[in-house]
Amino acid sequence: MRKAGLFLMLILLSGCNIRVLDPASDTAEKLTDLIYLSFGLMMLVFIVVIILFVRFVSKYRDNSESKPRTIKDDKENKWLELTWTILPFILLAILAVPTIKATYDLTSSISENEEGSSGDEIIIDVEAQRFNWKFTYENGSTSYDELVLPVGKKVKFRLTSKDVIHSFWIPSLAGKIDVIPGKETKLSFRPSDTGTFQGKCAEFCGAEHALMRFETRVVSNFEFQQWLKQE
Repeated sequence: MRKAGLFLMLILLSGCNIRVLDPASDTAEKLTDLIYLSFGLMMLVFIVVIILFVRFVSKYRDNSESKPRTIKDDKENKWLELTWTILPFILLAILAVPTIKATYDLTSSISENEEGSSGDEIIIDVEAQRFNWKFTYENGSTSYDELVLPVGKKVKFRLTSKDVIHSFWIPSLAGKIDVIPGKETKLSFRPSDTGTFQGKCAEFCGAEHALMRFETRVVSNFEFQQWLKQE
């Protein structure tokens, strides 16, 4: 029964169009690289553990045809002890260094030029409330549950919530960030591909949480300017 339920869940998830490993911005590319790196390290550890497991099971298996033997109590092996003590630190360092660097780069890109935008960037105010998203552009244009962005330009978001904690997430463009009542949080990325991407609230916020989705359209700069005029 459990296997049938797991199989059904995999089928349902296969139809989900929220793709984390399909980056369409500079920020998403960095996050995707970190995911692949961490997955590679985990697979390396997994393979080593499986090889050692099979080796030990094969060597020390219970064979009734063999003569009983007493396992010799070997002396300590300092090199082996040093290996399994130092190796985890090396793996953690391999993962920590690029993670810290990526986090620093993302934080720096958000904090610089906060007071205003330049010709190469735009600022959008995001207000979350149960159960919709409100996007306000610099020229005063406002849209609900529809986010339109120009390709190639840096986009800076200033996010607030009117009620409870929400989580702003566009998997193909950026990672999750909490949207907290009474506090302004910031997010920044530069879309690199045109297309339509689904965004959502990744924090359970009430009975109609599933309705907190929004469509993100990345278009050319000309189309973006035309859309702003229409709004």
